[in-house]
Amino acid sequence: MRIRHFAYVSLMALALAGCNDALEVTHTDLSKIKNKVEQPLPPRILADMKAKGMDRNSPIMVRIFKEEGTLEIWKAKTDNRFDKIADYKICAWSGRLGPKVKTGDRQAPEGFYELTRANLNPNSRYYLAINTGFPNRYDAVNGRTGSDLMIHGACSSSGCYSMTDEQVLEIYAFARDAFKGGQTTVQLQAFPFRMTAENMFKHRLSPSYDFWKMLKVGYDNFEVTKRPPEVNVCEKKYVFNQQAADGAAFNPAGQCPAMSTPPALTAALSSYDKTYAADYAKAEKKFDGMAWYDPTEAERKAVVAKLRMGRELAYAPTGTSLQAGRMVKAAELEELMTKPAAPTATATMTAAAAPAAAAPATAAQDNATAVAAAPANVPIPTQNPLAFAPVAPPQQTAEAAKKPFWKFW
Repeated sequence: MRIRHFAYVSLMALALAGCNDALEVTHTDLSKIKNKVEQPLPPRILADMKAKGMDRNSPIMVRIFKEEGTLEIWKAKTDNRFDKIADYKICAWSGRLGPKVKTGDRQAPEGFYELTRANLNPNSRYYLAINTGFPNRYDAVNGRTGSDLMIHGACSSSGCYSMTDEQVLEIYAFARDAFKGGQTTVQLQAFPFRMTAENMFKHRLSPSYDFWKMLKVGYDNFEVTKRPPEVNVCEKKYVFNQQAADGAAFNPAGQCPAMSTPPALTAALSSYDKTYAADYAKAEKKFDGMAWYDPTEAERKAVVAKLRMGRELAYAPTGTSLQAGRMVKAAELEELMTKPAAPTATATMTAAAAPAAAAPATAAQDNATAVAAAPANVPIPTQNPLAFAPVAPPQQTAEAAKKPFWKFW
């Protein structure tokens, strides 16, 4: 079994030897950038915005799909619906599919996060960085730990979503321009995969499946409305686009208040769910007795190993789960899941061992690790500004009362 599996990975590596284009499409000469923090978006993106009816400083939303290795930027049009304006191949993410649970597990976050201006780090040792806001209220109330989980450059990850420097230059610019336009929080949606009926069936045996079903409610709300859902937490779970009766507050650890879904949204979701149910039934027939094997980080790295040739040691692309994973019989999946994972080859270098000209090897998973690994002259990201702390519910403004979030029809 093991020999056949590694033979498969080796064949995939050969087949994908020419996949550099997926990670690197050069449009900008970084050596000529004088001010990376204020670098404007390239003309090609500004032209796309104009064609799609988007203002340069209109709100954005970020979506991440681990399995596909994709980060998307969605932007508001003049009708306040969001449309995708850019997508990027994630250069590196660590761990496997599934949420981050504790410091040191090398998992990249999954869930719904709110980013503010304070999450932008112009002084990152990884070119530029945006703090994901982990842990959010859901993570904190469920006892999940970790800090300084970033979207950053340098293409090397230890619990973060790492891009190329050129990619993060654009992603940072999207967020900066949106904040300049008045957006106070940018929603980050981080998913294990596109939550289609086929993908949900393929991953039905995963230990994270119940968590993913909860995330799927938020995913579906966005698919139907094309607007970031209103996210709250109560009874230690996410709830989306819910109206609390009598202005009651949502308490992450407490009982959910009496709440309801706006009728127009209920009708739209009902139609969406019927289509989903039909597609799920088709997937059951198509993949009868089969399930998806989620590859380890080491298996993903093996597929894209040739991308590192000629690069500094810190450059550590991890490939996508779609490249290294496969459908297997359910019994075989159970066998594979019980085997201990092979140790992951990391690009970690201490300050003493790293060549002077080398880029940083891994993203800081927490401040203590970052401080220990970084040279004395390298700025360290500050403590996560969105770490959970009990806060009073925001006061509703007259304008917000006049235009409830759910009136999007």
